[in-house]
Amino acid sequence: MQILARPAFKNKADNPYNWLLYTYMKDLGVDIDESSPQKLISNRYAIWHIHWPDLLLNNQNQVKAFIKIQALLAQMDWARAQGVKTVWTIHNLATHEQFYPKLEAWFWQAFIRRLDGYISLSKAGMEAAQKRFFDLRNIPGFVVPHGHYRGEYLDNISSQEARALLEIPDSAKMLLFFGKIRPYKNAPQLIRAFRQFPDPNTILYIAGRPEFPVLEQEIKTEAALDYRVRLHLDFVPKEKAQVFFRAADLVVLPYRDILNSGSALLALSFNCPILVPLQGALGELQTQVGKEWVHTYTGDILPLQIEAALDWALNIPRAKQAPLDAWDWKELAQQTIHAYKAIAQIQ
Repeated sequence: MQILARPAFKNKADNPYNWLLYTYMKDLGVDIDESSPQKLISNRYAIWHIHWPDLLLNNQNQVKAFIKIQALLAQMDWARAQGVKTVWTIHNLATHEQFYPKLEAWFWQAFIRRLDGYISLSKAGMEAAQKRFFDLRNIPGFVVPHGHYRGEYLDNISSQEARALLEIPDSAKMLLFFGKIRPYKNAPQLIRAFRQFPDPNTILYIAGRPEFPVLEQEIKTEAALDYRVRLHLDFVPKEKAQVFFRAADLVVLPYRDILNSGSALLALSFNCPILVPLQGALGELQTQVGKEWVHTYTGDILPLQIEAALDWALNIPRAKQAPLDAWDWKELAQQTIHAYKAIAQIQ
């Protein structure tokens, strides 16, 4: 079976999700090519697998965004005419920044109509997607979870070594916000809530590159008001991630609106307890991994929620490792192949 994926391997540095999924699928005998218009036109594929089509609407030039989504829709029409089945993995149900609401509404309607099947990363995500896009109920859909990152990131230093590198005292308690920083991830609000949390022995570390200069400046302004806030506002290479996670007592991901979170699974892969909003797939994640690993809240992130979660993280008994066997990539690759065969009607 030949698969064209958009993207397949090229985004490995930013997000190894695709690289891991398709590497394991290749090991199972599936041919995977990186998507391009030329390959779509010149080769016969069983499946064209699309991830994050909403990124096309993040272009801050509306004309360019329109041209790009028109090009994608035209390619989907070509694929259908050639008998190629188009599959969407649902990472998001909308763009996070919402630059062009009318254009986006039109795009989703046109995009969904051209699909032959879809994959959701959770049952909750499938239900939300079917509620938002009714036409998804008329095509095959499958739940294939997001895999874990255990063993894929360097992890060979102790908590004491990590804290020494970050100049965090052993006696301090450390909260960590980690990942690419975009407005919906709510980092400035986390800092504001943390500033009202009075414990002088607790540090909040913000690690990641802001997507927009105005967001970076807002974070710096908020952080300057509290000496306990530390910033690393840059991309964190894969081999350096362990420094932040091994130093942390609790990972806080205070997203305003979220369907799935790779950062949550990354934190759990380092066996860090997490504080997350009760949204999207995160409630499902708590049920599957256990309440000793995933602490949830509703509404906006508040000082009392931070206090309660930190006490929970430090005092609730838990195993040395989060139970992530259900998120094994080989098994998830096999589930994805099963979905492909069902959509393409291959025995």
